Amino acid sequence: MSTLLSESEVTQLQARAHAILRGLDRTLLGQQALTRLVLTGMLAGGHVLLEGLPGLGKTELVKALAALSGLTHKRIQFTPDLLPGDITGTLMLHESVGGGGRQMVFRAGPIFAQVVLADEINRASPKTQSALLQAMQEHAVTVFDATHALPQPFFVLATQNPVELDGTYPLPEAQLDRFAIKATITGVGTDTLKALLMERPDGRAATPEAVTTPQQVIELLAGVKRIALPEAVAGFIARLVNATRPDHPDSSGAVKSAVKWGASPRAAIALGTTARAAALLAGRPAVGFDDVKALAIAVLAHRLVLGYEAGLSGTSAVDVVRRLLDEVRELPA
Repeated sequence: MSTLLSESEVTQLQARAHAILRGLDRTLLGQQALTRLVLTGMLAGGHVLLEGLPGLGKTELVKALAALSGLTHKRIQFTPDLLPGDITGTLMLHESVGGGGRQMVFRAGPIFAQVVLADEINRASPKTQSALLQAMQEHAVTVFDATHALPQPFFVLATQNPVELDGTYPLPEAQLDRFAIKATITGVGTDTLKALLMERPDGRAATPEAVTTPQQVIELLAGVKRIALPEAVAGFIARLVNATRPDHPDSSGAVKSAVKWGASPRAAIALGTTARAAALLAGRPAVGFDDVKALAIAVLAHRLVLGYEAGLSGTSAVDVVRRLLDEVRELPA
């Protein structure tokens, strides 16, 4: 087991993380809660799904995160005709220099980067979306029985349009479960729009300079794992996640009637890790109950599959998680 962080180590890592956060806030004006949530997902070593209408700055946010972190970045524009091999790469027939004959050589796809922007991921078919499953879970891809490791650290930040828009496909449950956090981007206020018009005539922010190196990002990720998770908080996470499962004996009648499939153990792990990241951002060496409560909706809601009755009553996954936060109690270890 890793030793816990000292107060001086927490302060040092917090300063490094806040340097990235300040850069994100300068890129995406008036969205401080969103930028903090996205950085929390990255510090937790997780992948982030951003949902919102076109033109709200999702792509600029991801590009700025890569630039500020000093990480390599590639963008994959998901379209209905995109194929899995267009993402992972494929074998190409290569003529050897000097007449040595022909051989099949692997040509890496755009998934081979440290920060991958999966832009408008729900415009591609489910078959193409599934090309990301192994990469997101194992940080590797397998092509023709050969497994290729991806660069480290590795993050997928995907954008999607609301499912009500034409030309979109719902993400499979297995895909959604691999996103540690789902964040919804909304419009900004009048003052922010005014500042945008005054400061950026073309609407684009300048590409920020790197404030960390890839090695420093790896150190941040390692530091998050050394944030203490008290036994009482771990128990609260376990009870909260199990309460989303309609087959669990302790789940409420509301969950049994509204939820078809609850959150998985992967969700509990994601909630614990993101809560650790939130504590680090706040400069604390241990996770508190409030860290978990603040992230529960972003981590759990997109993982719930609702039943027919929920649709009839207008109950959303966010409503379910909010109700559970009121019902599940904090208990001592």
